[in-house]
Amino acid sequence: MGRFRQAAGDDEGETAIDMSPLMDCVFILLIFFIVTTTFVEETGVEVDKPQAASASQLEKTSILIAITAKGEVVYGGREIGIGGVQPLVKRMLQQEDIPVIIQGDEVADLGVAVRVMDEAKLAGAEKVSFATAKG
Repeated sequence: MGRFRQAAGDDEGETAIDMSPLMDCVFILLIFFIVTTTFVEETGVEVDKPQAASASQLEKTSILIAITAKGEVVYGGREIGIGGVQPLVKRMLQQEDIPVIIQGDEVADLGVAVRVMDEAKLAGAEKVSFATAKG
């Protein structure tokens, strides 16, 4: 009979497949994929990044702060303003030392970008970078 077993007292000869090993495998795979998934938090706004010849790939886990063309500072889909950068970065750096990436729009005010970078540095960020499109 092998993998099939016959139910006791069943005269018709029907066989039943034991589903518990299959369910165990499915649950183990589900747990594995949940644990190994990295969640990248996006800024919530679309910005036109400037071109840069020296652009390189950065780590997946990072603090992404966007500066829109209007000069708004956005994190996680909501505007935090320049004053909200330092508390946000301090809170995020308590867990681990992760880089801060500023996604500035191509026509965004340079003064706002410098102030956001300054606030991130004052909060204790070691690595502060600007996101660009690879040119």
